[in-house]
Amino acid sequence: MNLSRYIDVIVLAIGAAVAIPLGAPVGGYAIGAGTWLLQRLVQGLDAHLIAKITAPVKHLGYSLFEAFGRVWLLAGGIIVAIVVGHRAWGLTAALIIVVAYSVSFAVRVASGPPQGRTAR
Repeated sequence: MNLSRYIDVIVLAIGAAVAIPLGAPVGGYAIGAGTWLLQRLVQGLDAHLIAKITAPVKHLGYSLFEAFGRVWLLAGGIIVAIVVGHRAWGLTAALIIVVAYSVSFAVRVASGPPQGRTAR
């Protein structure tokens, strides 16, 4: 198991241990972290399904659709936090998602180009 793939999830757990005792809204943190974990689950399932597509144009199309869909899912989580809680919940959810995304992005950049697909 490659631990670097899950650094964003580890950061979420450590962030909860630090942010909640400092006064961050628990509901906003839960919605933000839950939305991030849900999009990670969707990412894993979609990656498994998209890997079976052999046509390059279809592969690209499905990959783009999946990536933008996950962005809308994250935005929806922030909106839900605002509607269910209040602005502080929405701000907390947004900050959690931004931090998790930043960590995930940094790991992807540091790990180099994707493996498994060759140029044709």
